[in-house]
Amino acid sequence: MNLFSKEKIANILPFGGVTNYHGVVLDKIQCDFYYLKLLENINWKNDEAIIFGKKIITKRKVAWYGESEYSYTYSKVTKTANIFTKELVELKEIIEKESGETYNSCLLNLYHSGDEGMGYHSDGEKMLKKNGAIASLSLGAERKFSFKHKENKQRIDILLERGSLLVMKKETQTNWLHRLPPTKKVNSPRINLTFRTIEI
Repeated sequence: MNLFSKEKIANILPFGGVTNYHGVVLDKIQCDFYYLKLLENINWKNDEAIIFGKKIITKRKVAWYGESEYSYTYSKVTKTANIFTKELVELKEIIEKESGETYNSCLLNLYHSGDEGMGYHSDGEKMLKKNGAIASLSLGAERKFSFKHKENKQRIDILLERGSLLVMKKETQTNWLHRLPPTKKVNSPRINLTFRTIEI
């Protein structure tokens, strides 16, 4: 099933979760402004993961920010949050108003080109609010995003537009995997902000 539509979509998942695609929520001026500010001011670092006991360093860069210095562990690596920048607070407020949810932290990803992606996974870490909303804001290059059901393997693909918002909530992480597939068609960077709630 392919959903390459520029119209707002209610729930793109047929069952087992709720994922709302809100379409474009930032205009071109806002996209350009925040994209450049985040490139310059965020404390970007290559991501690290431990897979089968071996430390892997990715080409993709990441950054972890929050209202406090929360600790966050995924792929067996623990990160401590930087404090939200002014621009992240502004974006959080925009996303909270649009999604009707609240967030206290943000994991940012910087993909330098379409060669860099993310394999299938679900965001089910214990420190995350159970069935809490995860809001994904896209800046820079447009990329395809895929969901795959954990049991029947049904797949949903959607194009994440520049300045668009995707909100995953309820049982989405329990029942569905998601990924950002690599592509040779994209040569420019993409910044992805995933606002989420850490249980304190």
